[in-house]
Amino acid sequence: MTKGSLGVLRTAAVALAASLAVLVAGLLLGGSVTEKVIPGLGDAGVVTRWGLPVSRTVMDLAAALTVGALLAAAALLPLEGGRNAGRLSADAVGYLRAASWLAAGWAAAAAATLVFTVADVLGQPVGDVLTGSELSSYVGSLPQGTALMLVVLVAVVVALLARTTATPAAAFGLLAMAGAALLPPPLTGHSASAANHSVAVTGVALHVAAVAPWVGGLALVTVHALLGRGRLAVMAERFSTMALWCYVTVGASGLINVIARLPDPAELVDTDYGRLALGKIIAFGALGWFGWWHRRRTLPALARREPGAFRRLAGVETAVMAATMGLAVALARTAPPAPTEDESPVKALIGYDMPPPITPGRLATLWEFDLFFAALVAVLGALYLGAVVRLRRRGDSWPLGRTVSWLVGLLTIVIATESGVGTYAPILFSVHMAQHMVLNMLTPIFLVLGAPVTLALRALKPAKVRGDRGPREWLSAALRSRFTAVVAHPGVATGIFVAGTFVLYFTPLFESAMRNHLGHIAMTLHFLLAGSLFFWVLLGVDPAPRKLPYPGRLLLLFVTMPFHAFFGIALMNLSQPLARSWYTAVDPPWGTTILKDQHTGGAIAWGFGEIPTFIVLIVLAFQWYFDDQRQARRMDRRADRAEAAGGDPATDELAAYNARLAKLAERDRLAKDGDGKGESVES
Repeated sequence: MTKGSLGVLRTAAVALAASLAVLVAGLLLGGSVTEKVIPGLGDAGVVTRWGLPVSRTVMDLAAALTVGALLAAAALLPLEGGRNAGRLSADAVGYLRAASWLAAGWAAAAAATLVFTVADVLGQPVGDVLTGSELSSYVGSLPQGTALMLVVLVAVVVALLARTTATPAAAFGLLAMAGAALLPPPLTGHSASAANHSVAVTGVALHVAAVAPWVGGLALVTVHALLGRGRLAVMAERFSTMALWCYVTVGASGLINVIARLPDPAELVDTDYGRLALGKIIAFGALGWFGWWHRRRTLPALARREPGAFRRLAGVETAVMAATMGLAVALARTAPPAPTEDESPVKALIGYDMPPPITPGRLATLWEFDLFFAALVAVLGALYLGAVVRLRRRGDSWPLGRTVSWLVGLLTIVIATESGVGTYAPILFSVHMAQHMVLNMLTPIFLVLGAPVTLALRALKPAKVRGDRGPREWLSAALRSRFTAVVAHPGVATGIFVAGTFVLYFTPLFESAMRNHLGHIAMTLHFLLAGSLFFWVLLGVDPAPRKLPYPGRLLLLFVTMPFHAFFGIALMNLSQPLARSWYTAVDPPWGTTILKDQHTGGAIAWGFGEIPTFIVLIVLAFQWYFDDQRQARRMDRRADRAEAAGGDPATDELAAYNARLAKLAERDRLAKDGDGKGESVES
């Protein structure tokens, strides 16, 4: 065994020991393993009390390492250049194969966590759960069981595919798949039952999505350094840039989670949960110091080909990170303080108390903070304006109208999700339908006219390493991919835009989405993305695989828009309310009947289509006019060049036309000769 391999094993052993030691200390401090057994109630036993957090810690570490290995293969290591340009390097392929083994370990740990979770919920020893029928019957009925089963399935798929693929696109796809598998388990824990669960759920999702690449990426960079592999400076620099954004996201989301569960700052020192959270905050500060030191000292040392300091510091940082993850598991096993006030049934469902009777003034002033869409708008706005500033500093221009259009689109998202519209949407179907129409048929028009893809292609810098893929190259590859060609086909985009609405509302999906905050976010994002895809095809400002001629665009618009009117008429003719149990549970005492409110929502869907149709017609008319002007100027320049060369423009055009006809005639003649020869051979 080489010296580098021994170093990797030593670092892994220290990190695992630190994680388990802090986990044990946190469990003892939080009291989750020292709870008194109440006579008459089921007891899962000491094996489950200790086995569940340990298996959960191993699962989290394996998940982070899987993501880190895939991240190293897909993004941290540059692609090959020269004759093998665009291919994964040998080290990247090795990390892809390592991700297969790590994902298998992730799946095994998730399966063990699933067994311990069922035993813990039922209050039965693990042996009874394994020998009885409880495991199979409770997996589908428990949210935690379903979440862990999804993790097992996705991890197995990643493990199998990572052994057979070796392309950058496949590595990136597996990374996205593994990232999605991180979310189900933490989102079925304390966050789903927090007082402000909408904020808590989004905060946990952001927290986990940032922690895994941060921890896993650092571990793989450390392994790369200990093994003495090449391109360490490039890998560390890329990780450092990503780690900074992860650190900011983890800090902001962690603060939000603490506030959601501990509204009183005194609970940080008065409760077991608060003391563990305080310990995690201190560890987070220590990791920030490590990151600052890396950027200040070790990255320049790597540039000077001095990797020794990085190896030592990264090994210590990896142990601290692993210990922090053990502390996080202990925190997840510790119940947060119970709310001091009784929670109303409506607040338990939507996250806030029943609002007063709806009025136009309250729609404008009764705002309710939605963390996910607030963060989405802030990120999209900052990225767009940052790209515009970069172009201006470079001396390039960018149309003011496109910037205004993008900002107007973001403003409509804020109004639809954060204002009184977002407040009343969960309890009144009519307001929900107005929100749906805005996000699906109005917001995408302004976002598409902002031309974000064109702006990104102009503002992003090419990859530093020739043949490598940076953000600009990945965006270009995505535009040229088969997936984009299929999804952006006018027929497919129109089908998603139209059929998605009918499938959602006339199946149980609608009520499921309303009952789950993540489902509600997914539903709202579907409205936004489906509309953006359709209007991208229709208005065609950004590059697209297929460009429709303007008569085709008008035909597509007039064929598609009546379907939303049909949908509205169908809602107005319903004799039974949609999502009856949900709207019965949140039915406001000051409102009208559920069915009448849904008929009002149908009328909104029926009449709203006129607004986007009118806007799109105006935009298409201007686009068509300016396109004709550009074509005329292009023909004039061609004619001027021909005249300057001493030729007659009209004669040149006629000659080109005659040459084209002659070429077609020659092609027909050759085809006929080929048919004749075929017939003679047959005879």
